[in-house]
Amino acid sequence: MKLNLAASIAVVVSCLAGPAVAQEKPQLAFVVNAASDFWKLSEAGVKKAQEELPGYELQFRYPAQGTAALQNALMDDLVAAGTDAIMISSADPKNSIDAFNRVAAQVPLFTTDSDAPASKRIAYLGSSNTLAGVQAGEIAVAAMPKGGKCMGFVGFLGADNAIERIAGFRKAVEGSGIELVDVRGDDVDFARARSNVDDVLAANPEITCMVGFYSYNPPKIYEALQAAGKLGAIKVIAFDEDPITLGAVREGSFAGTVVQDPYQWGYQGMLLMAKYLEGDKSGVPADGLIIVPTKVITKSNVDAFEKELKERIGG
Repeated sequence: MKLNLAASIAVVVSCLAGPAVAQEKPQLAFVVNAASDFWKLSEAGVKKAQEELPGYELQFRYPAQGTAALQNALMDDLVAAGTDAIMISSADPKNSIDAFNRVAAQVPLFTTDSDAPASKRIAYLGSSNTLAGVQAGEIAVAAMPKGGKCMGFVGFLGADNAIERIAGFRKAVEGSGIELVDVRGDDVDFARARSNVDDVLAANPEITCMVGFYSYNPPKIYEALQAAGKLGAIKVIAFDEDPITLGAVREGSFAGTVVQDPYQWGYQGMLLMAKYLEGDKSGVPADGLIIVPTKVITKSNVDAFEKELKERIGG
């Protein structure tokens, strides 16, 4: 009788344990490089992907600060917690190779926005930052047919996305009389981003053009120019779709902006990782590069573009 009771208990425990294990969902994580409004569109893309991936648990994670050390520690925590695949925009890819390879040895690792091609990441999904830089340079050439001297502003000077955008811009303005004199970094410190512009206005009166290479740089340029009474006097070429940037393009204070598609990074990135975990690797090209095109936004198409953005993030 005791043996039969023990066997019955074992069967019940087995039945209870089986479904609990089966209900555990694979976890996918999207890790960004800093807490910026730019990433809201990627977050919306991840939420859209979650609707189509009910068998997965999707996470969207910001590091406590925009540093490689905290970002890499966050990835380690995710792996320890059982995350099955990670997509990351690296704050400092060149100095994170060992950390990336450590993670890649445990779970599939993908990059977005800022690539780390020297690491063992599986693929990069995002913009061609070089081509985006070329588009920004073309905006400058159209806006300044007589040439001019530009100052650039960016978050991480050493990040691949910054290096490639700057190189693309310089390539596009060759022979036009436009010179990118220098680029000031701010390490995603918004107060420093503003003070960098103020300093240039005070110390470099020869500057007739400013380029904001990261999403928050153009709004800080706008604030500084507005405070100095120089809106419209200095040509501004922007990146990304901050509301202040789009408003400045609409009113003619900015010559234009080059926009990426971070919504698709989040959406396509989650679908890509899910398929990869399921054994479908057809979405990974031989060169490991999945390029989402960038677009030039000027006064002529800013309203239509902003309408599309609002639809994606629910207003």
